[in-house]
Amino acid sequence: MQHDASGKLPVMARLIYLIGPSGSGKDSLIDAARGHLQAAGVEIARRVITRSAEAKGEAALSVTPEDFEHMRSAGAFALHWQANGLCYGIPVQIDTWLASGRPVLVNGSRGYLAEARRRYPDLLAVGLRVSPEALRARLLARGREGVVEIEQRLARNASVLPYDDDVQVLDNSADLHATVQALLELLREQHVL
Repeated sequence: MQHDASGKLPVMARLIYLIGPSGSGKDSLIDAARGHLQAAGVEIARRVITRSAEAKGEAALSVTPEDFEHMRSAGAFALHWQANGLCYGIPVQIDTWLASGRPVLVNGSRGYLAEARRRYPDLLAVGLRVSPEALRARLLARGREGVVEIEQRLARNASVLPYDDDVQVLDNSADLHATVQALLELLREQHVL
């Protein structure tokens, strides 16, 4: 990689693959960092999910399972997976953004990370960590699931292996502003900003 006249390394058009357990604050982090990221030229992909449009959470495009399958078979997704009884897709538009030199942030899946790395070998995996107490409180406040489902999620999360060494981990247990600043600093260190 060459330096420009300013002595700064050029920004890399990289896929930023944000992962973490449900309730870890991925959507909140994206929303809080959106202005900073967009001002720096980072595109933020909008996921397609087979979840009711009335459900609380991210501003995803909600579709029926039939519509999702039609979109998938038509090649509308660069990445797609199933988790927690839902289908998730990242629009193929991210490839256009990356090809034009713009970094792209996606809300990904821990279970799909290996496939995402296969498709985008230089992706920057960013994993959120959150204390079990904070995670339980967030899942309860979100209101998408009952107590039994939340406890099952927490048990599943506890059984998941820790992130591998190639995942950059940010703690999002407390102050969201601090996590936004940590994300921005990480992206600067990785020459994405």
